[in-house]
Amino acid sequence: MKSYAQMSREELSNELEALQKDYQSYVDMHLSLNMARGKPSSEQLDLSRPMLDVINSGSDLIASDGTDARNYGCLDGLPEAKKLMADMMDSKPDDMIIYGNSSLNIMFDQISRSYSFGVMGETPWCKLDQKVKWLCPVPGYDRHFGITEFFGFEMIPVEMSEEGPDMDKVEELVKDPMVKGIWCVPKYSNPGGVVYSDEVVKRLAALNPAAKDFRIYWDNAYCVHHLYDEEVEVLDILKACEAASHPDMVYKFGSTSKISFPGAGIAAMATSQANKEDILSKMTHQTIGHDKINQLRHVRFFKDIDGIKEHMKKHADIIRPKFEAVNAILEEYLGGLEVGEWTHPKGGYFISFTGLDHTAKRIVSLAKEAGVVMTGAGSTYPYKKDPKDSNIRIAPTLPPLEEIQMAAKLFTICVKIASIEVLMK
Repeated sequence: MKSYAQMSREELSNELEALQKDYQSYVDMHLSLNMARGKPSSEQLDLSRPMLDVINSGSDLIASDGTDARNYGCLDGLPEAKKLMADMMDSKPDDMIIYGNSSLNIMFDQISRSYSFGVMGETPWCKLDQKVKWLCPVPGYDRHFGITEFFGFEMIPVEMSEEGPDMDKVEELVKDPMVKGIWCVPKYSNPGGVVYSDEVVKRLAALNPAAKDFRIYWDNAYCVHHLYDEEVEVLDILKACEAASHPDMVYKFGSTSKISFPGAGIAAMATSQANKEDILSKMTHQTIGHDKINQLRHVRFFKDIDGIKEHMKKHADIIRPKFEAVNAILEEYLGGLEVGEWTHPKGGYFISFTGLDHTAKRIVSLAKEAGVVMTGAGSTYPYKKDPKDSNIRIAPTLPPLEEIQMAAKLFTICVKIASIEVLMK
């Protein structure tokens, strides 16, 4: 098979004409498919339905420390909930704070506290003379970028490799005292599926930032979200920071959002004791405690980390065929054409596709016109500005397998059309 780059202009023109006919056949189907966001499917959500029966009108709602889960109190969470989430997040129970259902909410709140009140006695960011700067590994998570853009920070892209962010650049950038943080998704990163190497974790922990209030925002959203039996491990950043004599430099985040119910799970932060005391001193004015009945519900349903792992195998059995179907279709229809490359993640929720320069917006637009909604082109970069207009995030989890296969085939047609259009300019 010739690659498109090897074809003559006449061959490309003939290929484009045939593709446009195939594309129109999809348009005529009046499809309504969605591969825009990493949502669990209904089948996945059904896995946790029995959790709703764990606590009923006759249930004992007293926690292991005697706390009545129905009442006020327990600002940092029930002991058994801290133990469950600590085991999942590779941390110690004493380092945990249990929140509500959303880890994104925790990240927003933590940046908001830092902005309004400062970090451990440092000047609140709202009172600084210069604009706060933030490091953003790319391609990355659009909702992370949305938070830092909302607060008006200057977001600085840092290219990702197969081992994590470009640490030479990170080490240079943190010499600027206005650089206050970095977003990190260390395992099965969104969208690239990257797993941070030991070297990257150690270099992050060994950073010597000019800003005393610099923090690593370590969003381990996919810590147990394996697609295969092999469990990919990442070094514990808290331990690495302690070993590097920087115990306060990291906030670790996690949740059960794609484990139980995204709208009704539990979320948590793990951090140093000094950070924890600083956070709780401000949180005490915000809430008396989060939903402890839901914390009990999760603990009694999963019981322990082994229960979570067994549960996640059921998730993997549902979504693995969807990832494999997308990969197989991309390989069958695009392999050898040299019009793009894509990741083959071992976990997480996304496949990252990188096409030819100046094609991503066109591909997404063509897909939308044919009834398939995808994540907006540019969303994986700060300010939604992909400098090459080439990266697209594919989210295969929500639709049924048959719809995923149809959407993936249409996607390949859109990639081919956009690629030929660029090559023929």
